[in-house]
Amino acid sequence: MTTAVLGGGLSGLSAGYYLLRRFGKPLTIYEAAPRVGGWVRTESRKDRGFIFESGPRTIRPVGIPGANTLELVEELQLEVKPITRSHVAARNRMLYAKGQLCLLPNSPKGLFGVKPPFTKPLYKAILRDLVAGRTPTKLEDESIYSFAERRFGKEIADYAISPMICGICAGDAREISVKFLMEGLFEKEQKYGGVLKGSLISRFKGKIDEGKEGLFAQGQPKLYSQALQEKWAMYGLTGGLETLPRAMRKYLGERDVNVQLSNECKNLTFGDSGVRMTVKDADVPVDHIVCSLPAHKLAPLVKLQHPSLSAQLLEIPYVDVVVVNIQYQGQLLKQDGFGLLVPPVEKLPILGVIFDSCCFDMEGNTVLTVMMGGHWFDKWFGDRPSQKQILDLATHHVKKILEIREDPKFSRVHTLHKCIPQYTVGHKRRVDNIRKYLKTYKLPLSLCGAAYDGVGINDVILSARRQVEALQLA
Repeated sequence: MTTAVLGGGLSGLSAGYYLLRRFGKPLTIYEAAPRVGGWVRTESRKDRGFIFESGPRTIRPVGIPGANTLELVEELQLEVKPITRSHVAARNRMLYAKGQLCLLPNSPKGLFGVKPPFTKPLYKAILRDLVAGRTPTKLEDESIYSFAERRFGKEIADYAISPMICGICAGDAREISVKFLMEGLFEKEQKYGGVLKGSLISRFKGKIDEGKEGLFAQGQPKLYSQALQEKWAMYGLTGGLETLPRAMRKYLGERDVNVQLSNECKNLTFGDSGVRMTVKDADVPVDHIVCSLPAHKLAPLVKLQHPSLSAQLLEIPYVDVVVVNIQYQGQLLKQDGFGLLVPPVEKLPILGVIFDSCCFDMEGNTVLTVMMGGHWFDKWFGDRPSQKQILDLATHHVKKILEIREDPKFSRVHTLHKCIPQYTVGHKRRVDNIRKYLKTYKLPLSLCGAAYDGVGINDVILSARRQVEALQLA
């Protein structure tokens, strides 16, 4: 039985890891780029004492997905850099709204006073949820914005939920599915007629986390127990997050897994005896493929034989994001924290700014990551500005918002095309239909990764594991 994995990002490498662990057979991973890791990219400036991350920089150790990643990190013997809940980067999150930097409440006490940008105490939004009642008819799905506005009011939708969605997937909350991104809250509201009411009833009933059974045969991963005990809010890795895909590649290589770089699959042909991949003008026959490619990259590979599957894959939209890493000499931030988000109602080109040097020690430097574009990429960057123009735009807003007058000493500009899938209303149903199609036509193809099961590092790793564990290979 031969298996191939398409894509050498975190989900593809994870698929390779779990295939090896489950079946113990060598396999091949095909990656179109000359490196592994996908959007995870670390630039280390050891000479200057800082690193830049153009992708994610922290991982949250929460629930089964968080425990699963920590099990992998433990197996790879990577050194973690925990950020506990008492750390300033865990406590302080900000919004830039109505012309000022606003510190978000970080304790129950914060629900009672009036804190900008809000015009009334936040507890009133909770009361609104308690009295709002259920929808007249049961909804299959709706946008997160509509859900938040209905339950908690327009101000919460504009200044709490919308910027949060910018931070998660660079998306517009008016289009993103509540059923996919906040399924628990949505289901509670639909079942019990309120978010808070549903949460309290569920807690009272003592519902256990489904899926806990059987995932960790050896018991809870040690690192996860440590994270719970020490109250980690999030963690990074020594040397930056790219050490994770690099370590995975090394681990797999040492166990005879062939990771082929600069090897793009151009077509998939399904037959009675498996599937033929066209790689570098040669046909490679395999019994099964685990595909971690973005949906829009897989669509053309199956279009010839399965046009309707291709069309369904193309229904998952993607956005472009501009990432600008900036280093200043000295510690220049007036307010420490994880960073800030900008609500879309502010109509600024910036989605948010991460304060990297607050999260991790950067040897006296101020290191920031400015994110721009996303759903609004064409509005701000449609005429393809130069890297210098993009950098000038980012530093202009940093100066204005954070009152940093100095010029950066070092910077990097990345335009990441089609990097984040958008979980628009109906996404869960779309994914179910795509996987149902594979089952109906008995295609030897499994799909994992951000397009289907969530954008976070924990999500894409667990997505690969779930798909591998569902396989019935001879």
